[in-house]
Amino acid sequence: MTEWIGAAEAAERLGIKQASLYAYVSRGVLSRRREPDGRASMFDAGEVDELARRGRPRRQGGRTGPAELVIESALTEITPSTQRYRGYEATELAVRCSFEDVALLLWTGSLPGHGIPGPEPASEDAADTAVADAATGWTAMPAAIEAGRAAQAALPTGTLPLERIQVIVPALAATDQFRLHLDRPAVVAAGKALIYGITDALPPAAAAAAASDASAPGSVADRLATRLCPAPASPGLIRVINAALILVADHELAASTLAARVAASMRADPYAVVSTGLGAMTGALHGGAALGAEIMLGSAGTPADAPRVVGDVLRRGEKLPGFGHFVYRDGDPRANLLMRLIAEHAPDSERLAVALAVTAEARRRALPDPNIEFALAVLAAVAGMIRGAGEAMFATGRTAGWLAHALEEYERDIPIRPRCVYTGPRER
Repeated sequence: MTEWIGAAEAAERLGIKQASLYAYVSRGVLSRRREPDGRASMFDAGEVDELARRGRPRRQGGRTGPAELVIESALTEITPSTQRYRGYEATELAVRCSFEDVALLLWTGSLPGHGIPGPEPASEDAADTAVADAATGWTAMPAAIEAGRAAQAALPTGTLPLERIQVIVPALAATDQFRLHLDRPAVVAAGKALIYGITDALPPAAAAAAASDASAPGSVADRLATRLCPAPASPGLIRVINAALILVADHELAASTLAARVAASMRADPYAVVSTGLGAMTGALHGGAALGAEIMLGSAGTPADAPRVVGDVLRRGEKLPGFGHFVYRDGDPRANLLMRLIAEHAPDSERLAVALAVTAEARRRALPDPNIEFALAVLAAVAGMIRGAGEAMFATGRTAGWLAHALEEYERDIPIRPRCVYTGPRER
């Protein structure tokens, strides 16, 4: 006979908070029933004990989505329609704060005073000031930047920015003799130096380098623009890039973040954590989808080409890159905001018109909505950025999230060691 227990007892047996208990229910990890009055939730004691015995609960993958490993975190909350960083709406932060301030919010739990207050989007002048002011204190040692530049200087012409970043990060690590100091202040300092080092070690785009000193101080968005945009970036474009970095800064336990957390749980240093995350995000189902979307958009000369471009992808039996999401079934709010900001920045852009035509064709064919990787590809196309710029923006922004998750693991100090369900042959 089934034994039913209340939420408080179920949470105690699992060693979790009641909020996490209901998160397990929403993800299909744990089932429940309601009492006749509809007020109380009851749980199968046997099912709860089985989850407790197995340790970290998992949901098997299938057609509805990937397998899940559930880990408690105070960083990012995802709902079907939005995401929040430590309780703040990410889409609101993206239009009123600097990326640097949001990174510090994720790392420390406090939003610095540089962010523009108020629920309404800031004025353009105020936004520019906030983005510029937030760069104070974000720097790397000259030796680190020199090592990062030298490490990837010999790479072939045409090497993608993400591939360069994967070489730069270990070079930066080699110059940081304190990288194994894993207390919060040390990791925050390493995070600032790491993100600054990534942007400054990347080779500048030719025209931008000729127009200004590519090593001049500036925000992360400003410095990254000099590496990705062949032409000097306007303040309006810098604001859009800043928003993009914030929108991709974290997204709960995405594959790359889980990989980064596992590395951090084994006391890997912050640079190794970021390298681990970079390796996972290169896949076509993750940040690498931005490159696929860039290539797809590049194959369309005009909006009239959209049906052919979408049809070609589908005829190859492939999914449309940058469309659909495991979590957001009714549209990615990050993509929706970024597309709106791009349209406000460059309403007459021919490349934006192409992207909107592709989106309309996908909708006509009842395909999923575009996601943040598609929006990054559109931003890269509209701004005339170099090939692979979408991936580079994703990696730079997500570095903040990887390090925030690493900080949680350093403080938790318990190795993540999932177990497999063996399906091979028995003893022979």
